[in-house]
Parts: sequence; structure tokens; C-alpha cells
Amino acid sequence: MTPARIYVAGHRGMVGSAIVRTLQQRGTATLITRTHAELDLTQQAAVRAFFEAERPEQVYLAAAKVGGIHANQTYPAEFIYQNLMIETHIIHEAWRVGVQKLLFLGSSCIYPRLAAQPIPEEALLTGTLEATNEPYAIAKIAGIKLCESYNRQYGTDYRSVMPTNLYGPGDHYDLQNSHVIPAMIRKLHLAKLAADHNWSAIEQDETRNGPIPQDLKRQLQGVCTWALEPSLSLWGTGTPRREFLYVDDLAKASVHIMNLDQATYKAHTRPMLSHINVGTGEELTIRQLAEAVAQVVGYTGRIEFDPRKPDGTPRKRLDVSRLRTLGCQTTVGLEEGLGKTYTDFLAREACA
Repeated sequence: MTPARIYVAGHRGMVGSAIVRTLQQRGTATLITRTHAELDLTQQAAVRAFFEAERPEQVYLAAAKVGGIHANQTYPAEFIYQNLMIETHIIHEAWRVGVQKLLFLGSSCIYPRLAAQPIPEEALLTGTLEATNEPYAIAKIAGIKLCESYNRQYGTDYRSVMPTNLYGPGDHYDLQNSHVIPAMIRKLHLAKLAADHNWSAIEQDETRNGPIPQDLKRQLQGVCTWALEPSLSLWGTGTPRREFLYVDDLAKASVHIMNLDQATYKAHTRPMLSHINVGTGEELTIRQLAEAVAQVVGYTGRIEFDPRKPDGTPRKRLDVSRLRTLGCQTTVGLEEGLGKTYTDFLAREACA
């Protein structure tokens, strides 16, 4: 049998690279990838030419503009425009060349800010979104509805998974735009360097990973230069509760759901409620997360929280009963996943 031709959009990102690793381990496909320099997914003509030339049989739509609270608040137009264009062009052009199977990767931010916990798939479009990332959430909701609409009108088999907060190898550590775990890892790593009075290593980190905000740099200088007690201030109150998923577990779940037979998938979804939550079903506070990251990094100083900074949604834990009914379980716990992620961070530091 000829291996399936599979296009992974966003293969250099954290999610896309994890899907590539999973597919390579299975060894049953010919993978098609393009860098952003080779293919700008916001340009319809370029996407059309790519699909007409390559004609993949399956598509994993992992390409997206992503970021944390600060990035979403600073670049709302970019978040909604780029994500709408990427998913619209890929889904439409996949349909044009006859791609029957596609998996769209969304986000748990699609759910209302005050949704009942744990959040079931049925909570979609039942309330007001979290304001800090509403444009991004709307774009992801549109992606789900694009898949469902093409299925209903054209008979395609386009599916969607909604992962909880992700972390793992291949993440970005830019403190202006990163998500909570990579931001914590880098900040606590810097705080450890400051406690060790290693200012040259802090300067090298800034060269590799991007600017250190001035308020954080002043904290680090105080500890490193003036021998103040080691301390680090993090955003918000520390009280919001979050669920975190190691990215390779998402990749395995994505491949599992993509390859379910159509009868099984349809038996557990509805034509206009077809997405599936992917998570661990477990949660902890942001303060508890900070303490866990500090232990992995080896930082023993004080951790404080700045309530003047936004918290985001107060609580977000997904109902993953549908995922488990479909035979998929996560395997990497938070402690193990944080350890693997920090090891990856240090390896990238050493290679830079």
C-alpha cells in the first residue's frame, strides 16, 4: 500500500512539530511540510498553488498565530486576521483539490469565561468569552464552524480538537508573547541565575531569547548586583486554576482522532457540535504551577504575585469524557512534562 500523503501545516511550531514526531514514529505516511518563508498561509493564491501541486490526502491544521495574555492584548487585529486567513485558505483549498480528511486544532479559549466546570463540548457559544483573548477565540470558533459547514454541504470528513493549555519542547520563550509555562520557566531560570550572581549568563539569555522587561531586569539586578534576597514577581493573583497538557500527548490524541473510522466519530459527535476536548481533566492554581516550575528549575527564592496584572479566565478545566470514551488517554504527568520541557530549554540554550 502506498503511504498516505499528509500535510502538516505549522510543522515548525510546538504543536505541529509534535504531530510530525508522532507520525514519523508510526512510519506509515509521506509527510509534506512548508516553512513560512516557502508558503505564506495568509495568501490564498499561494495556498491554492500549493494544494494543486501537492494534493495531500490528509491535512493537520496546526498553523496559527499564538501567544499569551500580553500578546493577545497587544496584537488583537493580527490574532483574528491571521488565524481567520490561515484556516479559511487551508480548509477551502483542501476541499477544492478533494482532500477528504482534515484535522483542525483549536483552543480551549473558545469557551465562555464563566463556563461550568469541567467544561463540556456543549458549552460552546453559550456565554461571553474571556475579553483578553476574544479575537483569537472567535477565529478558532470560526475554524470549527468552517469544518462543520464543509462537512454538511460537501460531505467532507473535517474534524476538530480543542486542547487545553499546552506546553513542551519547541515552545517560545519571548517574555512579551509567550504562554504561561514557557514564561515561568524562563523567568524562574533567570531568577536562579541572579541568585547565583551570574549576570553574564542573564545577558546571554537575553541575546538568545529576546528582551527582558525592565521591571524584571531591575529585580534581577537587585539580586545579582546588590545581593538582595532572591525574589521574583509574576503576573496576577496566582489564584486562577488551569489545566496543562504536554504537547506530545496532544499529538498522539490528534492522530488517534484523525484515524478513527467515520462511523465511530459520528456516533460521538453531532454535525454542528463536532469538536472534541483534549486535556488531562486535572487542574492546579497558577501559584501551585509556579512552585512546581521552581522545583524543576532549582530556584529556591521567594515568589510573589502582582495583582495589578490581569489573571485571565478564573478557571478552565475541560471535560475529557468524550476523548476517553474514544479510547484516548494522556500519559505524561505535569512533573515529568515540566522536567522534559526544561531539559529542552537548557539544550536550546547550550546550542544557541
